[in-house]
Amino acid sequence: MSHKTYFNWSTGKDSALALFHLLRDSKYDVQQLLTSVNSEYDRISMHGLRRSLLEIQAKSIGIPLSTIELPKEPTMEKYNSILSIKMTELKYDGFTHTAFGDIFLEDLRNYREDNLKAIGIESVFPLWKRNTTDLMTEFLELGFKTIVVCINEDVLDKSFVGRIIDQFFLDDLPANVDPCGENGEFHTFCFDGPIFSKPIDFEIGEIVYKTYPSPKKDSPKDKYGFWFCDLIPKI
Repeated sequence: MSHKTYFNWSTGKDSALALFHLLRDSKYDVQQLLTSVNSEYDRISMHGLRRSLLEIQAKSIGIPLSTIELPKEPTMEKYNSILSIKMTELKYDGFTHTAFGDIFLEDLRNYREDNLKAIGIESVFPLWKRNTTDLMTEFLELGFKTIVVCINEDVLDKSFVGRIIDQFFLDDLPANVDPCGENGEFHTFCFDGPIFSKPIDFEIGEIVYKTYPSPKKDSPKDKYGFWFCDLIPKI
């Protein structure tokens, strides 16, 4: 019997590839996508993507979508409280497993596993410890297409935001940037590939710059800057 599973969906390339593999594993029955949304801006946390594009994307995938509604700038305590309530609801609904697109961040994996284990949900990581260069090669060869919607200005310049990821993009990345952006160097929106019934149609809107306070008290910087590329759905 397959495990009733929900997938933590970010809208990006790692999520797309991880979901691709999970859907082909008979041990798991993926019945829901779960995404964190900033309810103040009606956009996905960190990616800055419009909720409307998330909903169109989920419809093309064909899996019901659920959201975690977050306030404008939640504290870690508030975030954990909202998350715990949602996880408890999912457990009550019969979900026993959940999956993530994480690749090698040990601290993040431990944080996820510890929180979910306390509720009684088991975590799955389909891409865990795979070589990120190999993952990007596989992603492109499978026919996935994705666009960069957010970059960290500390490691990439503005020219990288709004670009489609292809071999030219990967060749242009500085040596210190992970090909999958696993350290938060960049975030993406996946708009086509084998998990979609049809491509997501959009146009590129405004490029904007935003700063955020450092999440850690001992950080060398008070604020961190990011470039965002707004994507507008074509209805």
